[in-house]
Amino acid sequence: MLGTGVRLCLGAWCAFVLAAPCLAAPFTTVVFPRSEADGDKRSHYPTKLLETALRRAPGNYRLKLSDVRMQQARGILMLQRGEGVDIVCYMTSAEREASMLAIPIPIDRGLIGWRLMLVSKSRPLEDAFHSLGQIKEMHAGQGADWPDTEILRANGFQVRTTTSYDSLFLMLGTHRFDYFPRGIAEIWVEADRYKDKLEVEPSTLLRYPSAIYYFVRKGDIKLAAAITAGLEKMIADGSFHKMFMDYYGPGLKRADVKHRRIYDLVNPLLPDGIPAAHQHLMYKE
Repeated sequence: MLGTGVRLCLGAWCAFVLAAPCLAAPFTTVVFPRSEADGDKRSHYPTKLLETALRRAPGNYRLKLSDVRMQQARGILMLQRGEGVDIVCYMTSAEREASMLAIPIPIDRGLIGWRLMLVSKSRPLEDAFHSLGQIKEMHAGQGADWPDTEILRANGFQVRTTTSYDSLFLMLGTHRFDYFPRGIAEIWVEADRYKDKLEVEPSTLLRYPSAIYYFVRKGDIKLAAAITAGLEKMIADGSFHKMFMDYYGPGLKRADVKHRRIYDLVNPLLPDGIPAAHQHLMYKE
């Protein structure tokens, strides 16, 4: 016969086992697009930021990358159809904000619109970036489904496009176009990856107002609210700023913006600007 102490311990253990399924809240899996290509590091920061924000959000969320790689247009379409993608992260535009539910926090602090030029080492263009007119006489390369393509064309630039991210670097190296405008953070990784053939033009910066947002499906208010809450916590405690500087800081330092000629462009795709509540997040040199 069991003693009183043993019975009490056994009873407590049984109660814990029976209650365990109730205590372990089920995960809600959130699927985020896998990057477009091998070696493509552009999604590292938004993925890490989203993962952290979801941990800080109310609820019990787990981030998962999609099984397949996808370009922007496919990611948006799959999100809208509810086919294996729950959230995407791209440059905002009026069209995108009309077709998806935006979380209007500029996670890149607007730096997606700060563009340096990737050029071919085998085709010196030192004298071709001394004026905006000279730049417009050349051809830029861009992704066919990127908002930047429309922005550049609206500002009078000549743009050649392809649907393949990797092909853009091959096309630049074989002089299919003259320069490839890239964001301050992403260009250095790409230049290092193709350092035998490509380099960063040292004197010029194109700049237009823009921002990268997370987007969820229209009507997915619960997920949007959870991500917003997580991001707001990170902004309040400084971890958002720290993660931003960890990712963007080295690129900003290498860009040496103060010693570049800056050409400010218009962005006809930007809906109503960045919300007033988040204007303080926009980066200023």
